[in-house]
Amino acid sequence: MKKLMDSSSLRWLTPLGALSYVLSSPLIADEFSPPKLKHSYTDFGGVGLIQMPSARMMPEGEFSAAATNNDEYLHYTATLQLFPWLEATIRYTQVHDLLYSSDPGFSGKTKYTDKSMDAKVRLIEESYWLPELSVGFRDFGGTGLFDGEFVAASKHIGPVDLTLGVGWGYLGNRANLAGDKSLSVDCGRDTVTQGRGGLVNGERFFSGCVSLFGGMEYQTPHEPLRLKVEYDGNDYNSDFPSTRGGIDMTPATPWNFGLVYGLTDWADLRLSYERGDTFTAGITMATNLSSLKPNWVDQPRPSYQPVDRKKELTDKEWNELTSEVAQVAGYNELTIYHDDDAVIIEGEPVKYRDPNEAHHRAALALANSGIDANRYHIIDTAHHQPMQETVINANAFKRVADNDYPDSNFKDASYTKGSTVEGHNTKSSINEPFYYGFSPVLQQSIGGSENFYLYAVGVSADASYELGSNWRASGSLYANLFDNYDKYKYTVPPDGTDLKRVRTLSRQYYDQFLRVDNLQLTHFDRFQDSIYTQAYGGYLEAMFAGVGTELMYRPFGKNWAIGADINYVIQRDPDSTFGLFTEERHLDEQTGRYYSVQTGTFTGHATLYWQPKFWSLIDNTLLKASAGQYLTEDIGITLDYSKQFDSGVTAGAFITKTNLSAEEFGEGSYTKGFYVSIPLDLMTVKPSRERATISWLPLQRDGGQMLNRKYHLYDTTDIRSPWNTKPSK
Repeated sequence: MKKLMDSSSLRWLTPLGALSYVLSSPLIADEFSPPKLKHSYTDFGGVGLIQMPSARMMPEGEFSAAATNNDEYLHYTATLQLFPWLEATIRYTQVHDLLYSSDPGFSGKTKYTDKSMDAKVRLIEESYWLPELSVGFRDFGGTGLFDGEFVAASKHIGPVDLTLGVGWGYLGNRANLAGDKSLSVDCGRDTVTQGRGGLVNGERFFSGCVSLFGGMEYQTPHEPLRLKVEYDGNDYNSDFPSTRGGIDMTPATPWNFGLVYGLTDWADLRLSYERGDTFTAGITMATNLSSLKPNWVDQPRPSYQPVDRKKELTDKEWNELTSEVAQVAGYNELTIYHDDDAVIIEGEPVKYRDPNEAHHRAALALANSGIDANRYHIIDTAHHQPMQETVINANAFKRVADNDYPDSNFKDASYTKGSTVEGHNTKSSINEPFYYGFSPVLQQSIGGSENFYLYAVGVSADASYELGSNWRASGSLYANLFDNYDKYKYTVPPDGTDLKRVRTLSRQYYDQFLRVDNLQLTHFDRFQDSIYTQAYGGYLEAMFAGVGTELMYRPFGKNWAIGADINYVIQRDPDSTFGLFTEERHLDEQTGRYYSVQTGTFTGHATLYWQPKFWSLIDNTLLKASAGQYLTEDIGITLDYSKQFDSGVTAGAFITKTNLSAEEFGEGSYTKGFYVSIPLDLMTVKPSRERATISWLPLQRDGGQMLNRKYHLYDTTDIRSPWNTKPSK
């Protein structure tokens, strides 16, 4: 342990001086310092006590996945701290003693499954005098099994975190503050269930029974162990097992007791004794998506080794320079021009998310070649279309490479713009028109009636061939390795609709071991500086073939863009490799029921893309708003909102509402989902600009379904105002 002061110093130190010294000295933790309390999660997900929430938030980017089980419920939860002030939770709950529906042929032995979402917003951050104050909404977008609202305040006192709150609905059914229990078990709120789920009923907010709740979390001297005690605001008389299944859940006591034990830095074991008669156990696994860092094994930048200047290089030297730039800077389809006093590089960056890293490496290779030039121009392309141009002053770059002044930086010698310089004197090029690769594929659906988790795991073999500077032929062959989609027996369920089966025919498509997912010809082009287009035709995705086009207006460096696509598609016949459905009406031989498919329709959307910059509370977010016609010919709008963390990991959610009523749509009421997009260079040892996306759909239905196009011009033009290719901070 470091010695702060010797004994002779203490003889003359006055009380005021001692205080000044302590306040100005660094705090040094040692083996005698008490462990710091790390907040933990509730049974329902979200930071809090045991059943009840608290006002606390985790650090931005904290992500947790948990499972919690007791006699009545099995909760699966995922919680994400989207912003320092906003916590979001999605939850699947299986009710042990009840089936998915009253129709045994539909649900089989699948347990009743509830899907719900929670949100908590911090209003006041804790200060010396004031507690942390938050307002929250539990199950605001589900069927209402657990819906309730709360206001909670939390305050640290040493190793103890105290919480006091007021709950409404499910969180307040004890009604110790307000509410008439003679009206109903939930004081007239009707918290049992609402409709087909998925709808937000604002009229129920802050209504029904009102109860006081509270408790504390205590960090013991043994760092892994935390203890909890709470006064529960719920009396459990309105819980679904009680109202639907007749199970007596009346608590013997309003007090719940629990412990949290840290198994590792990323996993907690939770045990509790609740209601005086119920044991609950759970496990939480967590990581912080914002703090993830790449861990590359990459070749270092070339060292700056200037040679004598020369007006021209030999053909061999130009070819060697082109190969070096492609290798060290990470470019494909690379061409080098030499015009007057400028060297121009044109190519597609494929290696580094940070364009400055690629440009710096390319400039070093040019400087080391000895070519006499005043400027280096680097034109970044995508599908051979120019996206941006970086101009580097050769003399200024020499000073940066020589570290000629303090804090020299590559940006001191360069600037980037949207316009392009066209090279006329081609010196060397590398063109490899044929590309191929393999990638794993996971198709999944959670919370369905047939089985809680439906999945298909396979491998996709992808290939493309460049036909000149504008045309690309591409294809994907999918091999289905294993799945459980044989349990997916959706035809027209008890809550069903007569919509055309555009997505719920998934089972038939996964019956085949090999499937041609994509086989299309695409033409890319650019008009003026900011207008990009593509036109395509062929087998566009696993379920649809057709033709289409997309137009994108993407001004350079702007935080917005506008795009539109229009497509004419026909549904593919899953019983043949290249066949299409010609008859709309079909008979399901297993059930004897008729269903309809799509034999030809127009689908397309106009989309606004916007990265807000006006408010720091919503920094690093992207809003996409799309309006148009969907595959089952319903018309509506899709809102997609995503947050990107410092690591580059993106978490997002989307909802689609069309002119279909909840009854026409079926269970779920409308389409919605969540996704996480992860830069591959966080998971591999090599730098990469590629990403992997994992998505969750509460239910797969036919309304509000878009065409899964292979190329999207917003992604293609990303470098003009980076989102997917932002470097880690």
